[in-house]
Amino acid sequence: MKNISHLHKLAEQAINQRDYQLAHQSCVKILEVDQQHADAYFLLGIINSEIGQINKAVQLFNRALSIKSTDEYLVHLCKCYALQGNMNEALVAADKISLAQLNQALSLDTLGVALSRIGLHQRALKVFEKALSINDQNPAYYYNYAVSAKFAGLFGQARQAFERAIALKPDYYQAHFALSDLGENTQHAHHLGRLIALNKLDLLPDAALHIGHALAKEYEARGQYQAAFSALSAAKNKKLATLDYQFDRDQSLFAAAKLAIGKDNKNSASPYSGYADPAPIFVVGMPRSGTTLVERILSNHADVDSCGELQDFGLAVKELTATTSPYVLDLETLQKAQQLDMHALGQRYIERTQAVRQGAKRFVDKLPFNFFYIGLILQALPKAKIIMVQRNPMDTCIGNFRQLFSIHSPYYAYSFNLLNIGRFYQEFYQLGQYWQHHQSANVYQLCYEQLAREPQAEVQKLLKFCDLAWQAQCINVESNTAPVSTASKVQVREPINTSSIGRWQKYAASTIELQQFFKTQNLPF
Repeated sequence: MKNISHLHKLAEQAINQRDYQLAHQSCVKILEVDQQHADAYFLLGIINSEIGQINKAVQLFNRALSIKSTDEYLVHLCKCYALQGNMNEALVAADKISLAQLNQALSLDTLGVALSRIGLHQRALKVFEKALSINDQNPAYYYNYAVSAKFAGLFGQARQAFERAIALKPDYYQAHFALSDLGENTQHAHHLGRLIALNKLDLLPDAALHIGHALAKEYEARGQYQAAFSALSAAKNKKLATLDYQFDRDQSLFAAAKLAIGKDNKNSASPYSGYADPAPIFVVGMPRSGTTLVERILSNHADVDSCGELQDFGLAVKELTATTSPYVLDLETLQKAQQLDMHALGQRYIERTQAVRQGAKRFVDKLPFNFFYIGLILQALPKAKIIMVQRNPMDTCIGNFRQLFSIHSPYYAYSFNLLNIGRFYQEFYQLGQYWQHHQSANVYQLCYEQLAREPQAEVQKLLKFCDLAWQAQCINVESNTAPVSTASKVQVREPINTSSIGRWQKYAASTIELQQFFKTQNLPF
């Protein structure tokens, strides 16, 4: 037992020093002596989580919990389920945790991040508050609290917490960007000076990307659009140089997305033998095209809940195809998906989303890139509705260029170069034309500009398509108090308006090449 105790301590120290090989060896030696040593499995789970082997980590945490149930084990299991996008299981794990008994600041912060990741921001805030009551000197705790406060619409509290994080860690580049992203930038002139000073340093690509985007926000607020574009271009070029991005990979996904049309689907009574649940409403489109606005309109209806940007359809496809590729969305998986049992696929999606639905008859899944799965959705969920949002190409592309997406996600690699964004948009536009040609009764093409200019008429059409009765409050999106975890967190708290239409023209002098590209493609802007 003395030897096991020594090995256990050695494993913990090695993990803290990121010596995962030594930590792994120590845990294996423990299990050679005691196969029921719960903490050895738990520490192995931590190791696998840290190196990105999330599926393996989940197995190990569950093995530890089968021997001994502790809140700490559940916290890390919850975190891994959240990282997988498995909201059902993350919620189940979170519900088993006793917040009153959890008294370690790091464990509380970890739980808060997991809850925030699955969209439970109000619940996450309480957890972060307890973490800060135990340790108020960790800048990451303030940052994580501020992120949830921002998504919950508590912008004043978020701003204060981001400032506190920066006070504790002046080069906290994520906090600098998040603070600029909140807006009201002209009221905080000191922040621009801090950013300029940081930008003069030899920053690593990820730090440079955050600072570049923060600078762009500050310059935009002052009407300095060429300076904003220059800051973005320099930061994005630095990041792009570290990536192996090839546009033909994205192009192949768009081509594969057109293969799932199957038989004629013009009739409202679908010929497919999928899972006939009418609850899902999918809102798809290019990022920054108005998908969040549409979600807010629909979720203001008494019969509709919003579930945010769910990963569950793609994860269900990946799970049932059982492809070994490292990505959820890739060519191999889309191609193999054509042979799936569509009833099983639809049923699996409904099962995966059950826990995050709040009891309404219908729910919105607003993951923009679900447009790659439209053909599969039509077959797997023949009673689901799909709204495909279209927006002016230049406004959409500038919106994507100005947006700091998840920097470690391979699906946003196109966004680091403006012409790549234009080519990506062209493929999306052609996909929309493809579905318009096939005239599926369950796919609705919605024009963002028309919605902004004539909200009442367009919302009436939208509700009719979704088989929802007219409710006047749907137009009043500013009254929707649900948290927003997307880039539109500030805009969608305002009434529907036309202020974003034509915003690209502020960047007209910097986007000549993209304008010329769309002219050659006969795409009006």
